[in-house]
Order: sequence, then C-alpha cells, then structure tokens
Amino acid sequence: QKKYIYSQRYVLGHDAMKRMQSSNVLVSGLRGLGVEIAKNIILGGVKSVTLHDQGQAEWRDLSSQFYLREEDLGKNRAEVSQTRLAELNSYVPVVAYTEALTDDYLTQFQVVVLTNSPLEEQQRVGDFCHSNGIKLVIADTRGLFGQLFCDFGEEMLVIDTNGEQPLSAMISMITKVSTFTTIQAVEVFKSHPCFSPYSVIFTEVQGMTELNSCQPIEIKTLGPYTFSICDTTGFSDYVRGGIVSQVKMPQKVAFKSFTTSMTEPEFVVTDFAKFERPGQLHLGFQALHSYQRKHSRLPKPWCQADGEELVSLAKEVNSSQTGSAKVDELDDKLIKKLAFVSAGDLAPINAFIGGLAAQEVMKACTGKFMPMMQWLYFDALECLSEEEGGAMLTEEDCAPRNSRYDGQIAVFGSQLQEELAKQRYFLVGAGAIGCELLKNFAMIGLAGGEGEVIVTDMDTIEKSNLNRQFLFRPWDVTKMKSETAAAAVKQMNPSIRITGHQNRVGPETERVYDDDFFESLHGVANALDNVDARMYMDRRCVYYRKPLLESGTLGTKGNVQVVIPFLTESYSSSQDPPEKSIPICTLKNFPNAIEHTLQWARDEFEGLFKQPSENAMQYLTDAKFLERTLKLPGAQPLEVLEAVYKSLVIDCPRSWADCVTWARHHWQCQYSNNIHQLLHNFPPEQLTSSGAPFWSGPKRCPHPLEFSTSNNLHMDYVMSGANLFAQSYGMQGSTDRVGVAKILDSLSVPTFVPRSGVKIHVSDQELQSANVNVDDNRLEELKTLLPGPEASSHFKLTAIDFEKDDDSNFHMDFIVAASNLRAENYNIPPADRHKSKLIAGKIIPAIATTTAAVVGLVCLELIKIVQGHKKVESFKNGFMNLALPFFGFSEPISAPSHKYYDIDWSLWDRFEVKGLQANGEEMTLRQFLDYFKNEHQLEITMLSQGVSMLYSFFMPAAKLKERLLLPMTEIVTKVSKKKLGKHVKALVFELCCNDLTEEDVEVPYVRYTIR
Repeated sequence: QKKYIYSQRYVLGHDAMKRMQSSNVLVSGLRGLGVEIAKNIILGGVKSVTLHDQGQAEWRDLSSQFYLREEDLGKNRAEVSQTRLAELNSYVPVVAYTEALTDDYLTQFQVVVLTNSPLEEQQRVGDFCHSNGIKLVIADTRGLFGQLFCDFGEEMLVIDTNGEQPLSAMISMITKVSTFTTIQAVEVFKSHPCFSPYSVIFTEVQGMTELNSCQPIEIKTLGPYTFSICDTTGFSDYVRGGIVSQVKMPQKVAFKSFTTSMTEPEFVVTDFAKFERPGQLHLGFQALHSYQRKHSRLPKPWCQADGEELVSLAKEVNSSQTGSAKVDELDDKLIKKLAFVSAGDLAPINAFIGGLAAQEVMKACTGKFMPMMQWLYFDALECLSEEEGGAMLTEEDCAPRNSRYDGQIAVFGSQLQEELAKQRYFLVGAGAIGCELLKNFAMIGLAGGEGEVIVTDMDTIEKSNLNRQFLFRPWDVTKMKSETAAAAVKQMNPSIRITGHQNRVGPETERVYDDDFFESLHGVANALDNVDARMYMDRRCVYYRKPLLESGTLGTKGNVQVVIPFLTESYSSSQDPPEKSIPICTLKNFPNAIEHTLQWARDEFEGLFKQPSENAMQYLTDAKFLERTLKLPGAQPLEVLEAVYKSLVIDCPRSWADCVTWARHHWQCQYSNNIHQLLHNFPPEQLTSSGAPFWSGPKRCPHPLEFSTSNNLHMDYVMSGANLFAQSYGMQGSTDRVGVAKILDSLSVPTFVPRSGVKIHVSDQELQSANVNVDDNRLEELKTLLPGPEASSHFKLTAIDFEKDDDSNFHMDFIVAASNLRAENYNIPPADRHKSKLIAGKIIPAIATTTAAVVGLVCLELIKIVQGHKKVESFKNGFMNLALPFFGFSEPISAPSHKYYDIDWSLWDRFEVKGLQANGEEMTLRQFLDYFKNEHQLEITMLSQGVSMLYSFFMPAAKLKERLLLPMTEIVTKVSKKKLGKHVKALVFELCCNDLTEEDVEVPYVRYTIR
C-alpha cells in the first residue's frame, strides 16, 4: 500500500496517513457529487468507506454520476456504485447501506458526509455528530451553484496549518541589543505573511549556546534575512555558526454546530469579486429546501413562476433570521437564477465541490491542514450565455428528454449539448489531470456525436499511478495510459468518440500533428507535467489560433489558465522565475543542507554509472568519437579520455570481488581522502583575510569518516555501488552482505597523505575565472594508451539511467547512502529514503482532491468556450491552495498590444502571404520584399526562418544578388540544409522592418503558405 499511495504521502506525510488509515467514513447520497467525494477519499486510503443512498438511478444522474450506466436506471445508486468504487483501492473496504441513518448507526464512523440530504436530515445528523465527537461534512450542488459546510467539533487540534515545509537557514551573525536580539541568516528566512507569526528553534550555535536548549521562540521578521527574538543580554556572546529552524506549532480550532452556524455563519470567500454572494446563497439554499419540502421537487428549469416563488421563499427565510445570517437586501436576480438552474446536475461543479469536500474529509481524519471555517458557497454563472446571463433559454429548451444529459440540459438547454457533441479536442497527457479531464469530457458529452477526443500519452501505467490516476486498475499496470484511459471513459459514456495515441508532442511528431490535424481541432487541453511541453503546445495553439486549457497541481495547490485567441495572453506570455540552482562549489566542497548532498549524490550516480559507459561505448563504436572529443573546449578532452581509459583499462572488473574493491576504494576517496585534502587546504581554525573564521556562515567544517563493515550505511554504499558497477559491465551482482564483508576485510587500503599545491576553489566566480591548464603530454599519452576499438570489441558497457521507483535496482540505495555519508561528513542531519526520493527524484507531490477540483474549473472554462463567449471578463483564471484553504480567481490578462503606423496587433496576429502566385509560380525573395514595401509600407531589413537567416541588408552583394532571384522555399532548404516535408503547408518567417521614416518597427510574424 505504501507504493500505491506514495505520491500522496509526500503531500500528507507518514503520521497523517496513519491517522487516515484508522478512519471510517460514511458518504450519504450517491449522485454525481457523492460519487466524486467517495472516489477521492477511497483513493486517499481511509480505513473504510460506507456508501449510503435510498434512491434509484434516474436519467439526470447520468450527466455526472460516472459509475452509473443506462442499464442501471431504476437500481439503487449505492449498490450499483459499490462494486466500481471498490476497484479503486483494494486496501479500502467499500460497502453499501440502503437503510435509514439512525443515531446508533452513525456512531461507528469518525467522519460523516451528507450530500443531497433534506435540511431536516442535515440538522438532525449535524447536531448528533457535534454532540458525539463525529466530524461532519455537508456538500450540495444545484446546477451552477455549490455549497459546503464543515463541523469538526468543539475543539480540533490542527497539527499543520499550511502544508509548507518549515524554513531552515544557517546563521551568519547574532547581535545583542538592549531589549532584543537581532539574528541574520545566510539565506532568505521569511515566511509568507499569512503564516506569521511563527516560532523557531536553534541548533549548533557556538558561543551563545544557551539558544540551543531553548524551547520554540516566537520571532519578529525584520527583513528577508533578518529577524529578532527576545532579550538575550544574559546569554554568552555569539562566536559563529548555528542553524535556525521554523517550528510548526499545533493550533486549536473550534466549530459551531450545524444549527448554530445556520444563524451565525462564517464564510470562506472563493471569489472576492463576489464578496456578498455567500450570504445571499446561504439564504437561497435554505429557500430551496423550503421549496422542495412544499412541492416535493426542485424548481423547474428556467420556469419564471418557480423562480418568483423561490425569491418569495428566500425573503421569508431572511425575515425570520435573528443572527448575522440576515442580509439588508436580497439579490432577487441571483436567487431567481438559482431557481432556474437548481434542477441541473453538472459534472464540473461536482468535481470542484467534490474535490474540496474530500480534502475536508482528509483534514478531519488527520488534523493536517487548516479546515474550512465553516461555510463555502460557489457559483459559475459566467458559464451561462453572455446574453443577459442565459435569459434567452425557455422551459421547453431545458425540459427533461430521458437523456443521459438531462442534468446538463436543465442548465444550458439542448443547443449547447448539440455543440458539445460536435467538438474535436486534443488532450495532451493521460496522467492524473488527463484522467479527470476525460471523465468530465465523457460526462458533459464532449465529442458525443460527430466530434472526437484525441488523447496522447507515451507512458505506460505504473502501480504508483493508481491512487490518483483513477481510470486505471491494478490489472492495467504496464499497459499504455492513453488507450486504457480511452477504453475506461467509453464505459462511462459509450457515445464519446475517442482515440488514444502514444506520441510525444514536439517537433519530431509534427508529421502526425500537422497543419491538417490542428486546423480540424476546436481546442486543446494540456495535462502535462513539464514546462517545455506546455510551452511547445502553447506555441502551436497560438499559431493555429486554437483555445488552450492549461492547468497544473502541486500537492494541495492548483491553478487553471484559459487561453483564448485574440482575447487573452498565452501561457508563455508570463513565466515563473527559474528554479534556484546550487552553486558548483557548494556541491563540490561546501554543502550545508541535505538538498546539496542529494544533488551531489545524483551527480555521482551520473558520473559513475551512466556517463563513463556512454563515452566508452561511443569510443568503441563511433569512429569519429575521438576526433569530436579532441575538439571540445578547455579540459573536457582530457577529462573524457581519462574516464574512457579508466572504464576500459584501469577500473575494468574481472570478478564480483573487483566490483566490491572498486566501491570500497571509491568510498575511501570521497568520504575520507577528499575531506582530508580539503582540511589540509583550509584547516578548521583558518581565518579569512578580514579576520573572520573561514568555516562560518554557509560553510560547515567537515570531518573525514573511517570505514567499518559493522556500519550499515558504509555497507549500503559498497553493496549498492558494487552492484551498479557490475551491472554497467554486464556482470552478476550479489546481495550477500556477509560475503562482501569478507572481501572487504581482506582488502588493504593505502593511507592517504594530503598534497600541497592542490587548488580548491572557494566560489563559482573563482572557478570561472581560473585558468584551465591542460596537460597536452598526458592527452597524447592517453591517445596511445587507449586500446583500439577492434581490441575491445568484446566489451559491452551499459549506461544506467536513474530510476527512482524500482526498489530492487539499487539506484535509490546508492543515492540514500551516498547522500547521507556526505551529510555525516558535514554534520548535516540525514534524510530517510522517503525524503531522499522526493528530493533526488524531483517527485511532484500529488493528491486526487486537488486534481478533481482543478479539472472541474477547467471544464467550466471549456463550457464557456463552446458557448462562444467573447468577453474577457466572462472567463476565469484560478489558483487554489486547499491546505489553507485559499481561492483566487481573476479574469485572464488581455493579450499585450503592439502598434506600427496606426495598426494595432497582438501575438494572435500575423501577415498572411500566399507563396504561389496566380500563374502557379512561387514568389521570389525580391517579390517578397517588394510585396511588403508596396502593401504594408515596410522595408524588410532582416528575414529569418527558425535559426536560418534568409536575408539581411548587410549580406554580401554577390550572395544577395543570387538569393533575390530564388523562390522562398528554395532559399529555406538551401540555408537550413533540410528538405521541406510534404506535410508542411506553410512556413513561418520572422521580420525586422523599417517604416517609411526608416525607424525600426516591431511587426507580427509571417505565415507564408506554400500549399
């Protein structure tokens, strides 16, 4: 089970997962919202889930309940869903219950979730749970509206309020002042304002050692690097060193009961542009309960009379309020729209509210992250037609049709359903986000007619995917993701037309995803996990002028961006700051954090088991390898050939014992000899030119290690290193630690004597400015010492690619051992395998709840696109952090505007030039230049295609004379030395131009059509 939920474990942590695995959860109501919540918490790994529903499946359920089929109509929703939900996680027992919820029955659960329950049931169960220490979540969706309520008892201890990693930094200076003490850190030590104030502890402080034994101290932030603490005038004087670490202090929170909270509500605002709506909708949802109680049904879709009645009921509810729930003036239009769409059942709304509700269940089980206090209301009225918010719809448009889309037709009418069925969409990625998108696509009827969804993903399914990529089952492991996901959603909605591909998106597949392909699309949805692929797809969507739905998650954080042609900026228009890199000298000689030692260990892995084997095999198989290598700059030729010589001659093993010997000598070099040399160059008491200790601030003074076969970490390094070394030479390894220890005991390791004159660079600047002295004599010697390829034809070295998820391949064993040994050298606290895998494997923490919520928002934007919305204010970019919880919505940024002469243009604009003239001949370069001069009053000074310069005003006269007469495509092929594929219908040219006043002007690119 650890492997099944390992990605989620990086979000919640070990302790929280243990608490969740002891929680029994009841989910009542198995319509679309209930099944979404149940799915997410089953994937999360609670102890058990009980599904409760006394109703039978109806047509309108099929618009969002993805585990109901048409053949299930008339059957109990809980019983039908139980088998399919149980498949999600074999470690979580799932049972169905179809009787009434009695007080006695409720006592067996730690958390109760109510959906689609009458107000009286909510009040009865809510007050019972509050009195008996059972945590409660109530969730409801009504068309484009959602409601969520939490009550986790009169006193709940929240262990981690924000989910952020605690800050830690080395101290550079501590200064005493009369009434307080100022502390300066080596790096930024400033948390987000909403996480302040916070407490810290101190370790490794020299001089003012009293700080090391202090309990957590609350600090006051003074700047990015500085903060103050209490008066320390009675403490010893600071000398050097020290680490300050943030401590997460548990926080107690108290909840009101359901009945009390109804009249004295606290709201979580999801959209600050709708700040007043929670109070209005709090009354509106109560009015809906009154309406149902009175008529035994919800208001009819888009029925004016029912809308008026709901407004009257809401006014009655408001007038009866005695607490803070009362509003000064009811928003009649809002309440009427609630009535119009309340009979609807929308998959995207259920996905969003269901993701949030499931996250609150996990908070209730674990005490991890801040619970929602206590009411949340959400609406997506922007999805309605921009013409007066959908006022053009009629009862007839939205009446039930005994169709699987009745729940959606009730909100948007039949015309949108017809448009959805025609859509042709390209989904890139079938991982966690891709699976959720496909489920929503199937539910809303995207490509349910003559349209098509094309999904591509080149990956196969792994066991670790199963707890968040919910379309896959254990028996699907090793199958292709795209084909398996496509087959799974066909089960949910047989009408969807979907095709699975296994292609990577990029220049290499532009023959597949060519002009014809993109021009046939209505839009693209990204479900990618890397920025490069996202930016490539963004460029393709801008070029083909297609809408792009972009989203991503990181643990409990998620974001949504919608890109609309001619309306918004593109994904690439704004970028995150580059990832912070670790200086080379820090990695090589002066690590001070476990992240440094783990990166060093990853570099060791590449430098020992991958790069040398690749270079050696290239030397043996590529006749031009030596020639290419000798042309490399600086000391690279010597470094590469030394490594090849070592691989083929010096280090080449002939037995398992040789592999063990190699690993032992490498251990000695890295963890003893190199440290002795470093301390020889920079003794522990060395001072800098300014008189400050050299080993202070970010520099931790190391100490060498002494090898021992009785030390498990030492043996882990030798065992993993020797096995990987054997693998790279195609030899059989061993896991016999006793046998390896015997080999090690028989070895004689020479005593190391530090050498004088060895240069060790202290900073990257010093390293870059250092002169590289290449030993030409040694280079020539190596050329003669290297065996000829023909003499080494029996060699078959294998370059080992790092794979973090196979626990039997020794990869992570080596990384953990190598990193923690180096950490021991420098007195850095070690990291366990779990944390090491997270950092070294660059794992993106993931959890099903965030993915579901994010994709719900994505599909709301998709509906707006299909509706044909034209106003930028109709669309919403969103960011959420479910740990806080926090929501931020904003309208997309408009595409930046540029201008030449009086013509405005943006990234969506371009010059369209037809290369073929009326006579069938292609335009020459001269004609191309003349065209822009005559048609656009622009003089082209430079013209390029990709990285190829086709024309410039400073080009030599002879070359210019020749090119002016050539057709444009001929120039492109001649300069780029590449033929144009038959799939290429147009070329992209970039221009530098002058206007008529000979001033430089910025202009769009050119789409030059050749077919």
